[in-house]
Amino acid sequence: MKKVSFLGAVLLLTVASTALCQDVRYNFDKSKDFSKFHTYKWVDIKDAQKPDEITDKQIKASIDSQLATKGLSLVDSDNADLYIGYQAAIGTEKQLNSFSTGMGPAWGYGGGWYGGAGMGTTTTTTSTIYTGQLALDMYAPASKDLVWRGVVSKTLDPKAKPDKRQKNLNKAMAKLLKNYPPPPGK
Repeated sequence: MKKVSFLGAVLLLTVASTALCQDVRYNFDKSKDFSKFHTYKWVDIKDAQKPDEITDKQIKASIDSQLATKGLSLVDSDNADLYIGYQAAIGTEKQLNSFSTGMGPAWGYGGGWYGGAGMGTTTTTTSTIYTGQLALDMYAPASKDLVWRGVVSKTLDPKAKPDKRQKNLNKAMAKLLKNYPPPPGK
C-alpha cells in the first residue's frame, strides 16, 4: 500500500511540475494567407516593458532562429511582409512547502482501534517562484492589423547559468512557434 501511495505522489508531482513548466497559446487572423509572408522586421511595441539588453538580444536571436526554420527572413527595410514585436513580463508567486512528521492514530492490542490522538509536527516553508511570460505579435504592415499572436509562459530559474537559460528560452520559442504558420483554410 505504501508503494502505491508513493508512486501516486510521484506521479502527481510530475504532472503538476509539467503543468507549471510551460503554457503556450496562439491565435491568428483566418482571413490572411500566411504563405505570402516571407520577410519580417522587428518593431517596438508602444509602452511594452523590455528586459535588459542582453536578454532582449537572446530573445530576438531565439525567435529569429525559429522563424528562419519557417522560411521567414529578417530584413531591415520597411518593405517587410510582417512587422514583429514582443512583450515580456516576469512575475512572482509564493509557493508553500509543507510536510508532516510524527505518529498518526494508533491501533491497540488485538488489531482494534484505541482512539489515541496522533502526535506530529507540520513544517511549512515558503519560496518564491519566478514566472515569465512572452507575447509575440505579428502585424501586416500596410493595415497595421494583428495577424498572429502567441503567448508562452514558463517558470524561470533566476539562479540558472546563462547556457541553461538560453536552452530554456530556445525550447520555449520552439514550442511557441510550433504552429506557425497556420495551415491554409483553418
